[in-house]
Amino acid sequence: MYLLRRSGLVLLLILTLGVGVGFFAVQDNTFFALQKHFRIFGALYETLVTDYIDPVDPGRLMRKGIEAMLAELDPYTTFFDEADRSEIELLTRGRYGGVGLNVGLRNGKLTVLAPIEGTAGYRQGLRTGDIITHIDGQPTEGLSLETVQHLLRGQPGTTVSLTVVREGEPAPLKFVLTREEVQLKNVTYAGFLNDDTTAGIAYIRLERFALGAGDEVRQALERLMASGKLQGLILDLRDNPGGLLEAAVDVAGLFLPQGAPIVSTRGRTPDRNRTYRNTTVPLAPDVPLVVLVNELSASASEIVAGAIQDLDRGVVVGTNTYGKGLVQVIRPLPYNTALKITTAAYYTPSGRSIQAIDYSRHDGNGTLIPDSLRRTFYTQRGRTVHDGHGIEPDVRLSPPEPGPLEAALRRQAAFFFFANYYVAQHPQPPTPNVDISPAVLKAFEQWLEKQSFTYRLPAEYTLSTLQSQLEAANHQEALKALQPLQTALAQAKQAAFEREADALKRQLRLELLARYLPASEQMRYRLQEDPLIARAAALLHDRQAYMALLTP
Repeated sequence: MYLLRRSGLVLLLILTLGVGVGFFAVQDNTFFALQKHFRIFGALYETLVTDYIDPVDPGRLMRKGIEAMLAELDPYTTFFDEADRSEIELLTRGRYGGVGLNVGLRNGKLTVLAPIEGTAGYRQGLRTGDIITHIDGQPTEGLSLETVQHLLRGQPGTTVSLTVVREGEPAPLKFVLTREEVQLKNVTYAGFLNDDTTAGIAYIRLERFALGAGDEVRQALERLMASGKLQGLILDLRDNPGGLLEAAVDVAGLFLPQGAPIVSTRGRTPDRNRTYRNTTVPLAPDVPLVVLVNELSASASEIVAGAIQDLDRGVVVGTNTYGKGLVQVIRPLPYNTALKITTAAYYTPSGRSIQAIDYSRHDGNGTLIPDSLRRTFYTQRGRTVHDGHGIEPDVRLSPPEPGPLEAALRRQAAFFFFANYYVAQHPQPPTPNVDISPAVLKAFEQWLEKQSFTYRLPAEYTLSTLQSQLEAANHQEALKALQPLQTALAQAKQAAFEREADALKRQLRLELLARYLPASEQMRYRLQEDPLIARAAALLHDRQAYMALLTP
């Protein structure tokens, strides 16, 4: 027995030493390869800069080399140079130096989509719909949004001049704005639906997970709970791209039991493995909860939704989330640069990964994880959930599909540009609640006629193709048979304005709200136009249906 024990001990020691030696051998090989290739790269870079026939910009060449290296990895590992420092502040702290304008392209023109309330752009009177033609004298035509962002942002205290074309103004307007620190809110709205506390259903819109997100949600919850009327809560994470992992843990901890697991991370080395638990007493452990998500809810949003779902704490409503289950950290580099690098993958409390795309081949091309490789997991109460495609909602709901007319009007930004025109003609809203009267709808129809607006139904494309084929084959009788169909389609298009009137009024109201009211006042009216909010509120009122969804 002694010999057996001794031989077993020797074998264990040999195995342990073997593993240790192998580990250090691997480490030595890695460091040797790192040193070898670094010296090759450095010598190559120096030779190109000093000996190439034409002058070479060292910074530009290095940037190209860095971009080529990172292109082999996942799209979330990115390099920030000195000019990108504001992006790091925005990612981590939700702030940047700028003038507070959300801009985008409408019909190819750089357009103000919304000035952020309280910022320089808002205070000096820039409006939704303003077209920015010049920034510091430079024409904006053809500029990418990334370039525009760099031109508008900068050191607080510096100035930027804008030339703006506004509907109804006879000449371009000029603005000189002083850049300042713009602090974006994580929670952009919190209140009871329809301002009716008797219904008891509250709504919190969380747009990002920057520093302080947990505190902002906590403060919003405390205000709502102080009314004594809170019977249910809708936490809206739609279009929330995520942010800090710690912020997600803080938000989830407001609803989950103390000590409950929220998320775990697993990396390349054991020191990257960690389980994050709720270390605080939850503020709202029992309030019925619906979490709204969509295909743009990512990262930290998925951590919160996944924890709520896996621990059966609330009902997730919407569509599949984005599927970003990778953790990044920002590492400072020399000369005020930085690297955002993927260091781990995260897993929900049930143990599932929600990463939808596999980047493990390191060739820059991710592959969608096939259904055959997806695994089944179980929530705390035994409900079935799956990995691999983001968070799948408990109640699958999508926004209603627009009709053909509404879709065509959206594509051509007709609602947006009509709102510019209407506000120029009517400085005051049509009603205090910006309801769309028959007169406003008629004005919209007349404006479309002046704009020579046209669109084609999907069936018209099919009919046109068939007509061309029949003409080529000289089938005259068949061509005559098409005429009643063409007439019927024309009549259907004429009736579309009346048939889709409710949807058109909804879109018009949303655009006019953005021009007549500040963002803080718009939201309570926008909630009235959101069918998913109505469905979530109905679910919270129906306690039996709510509990049935949380029961296996």
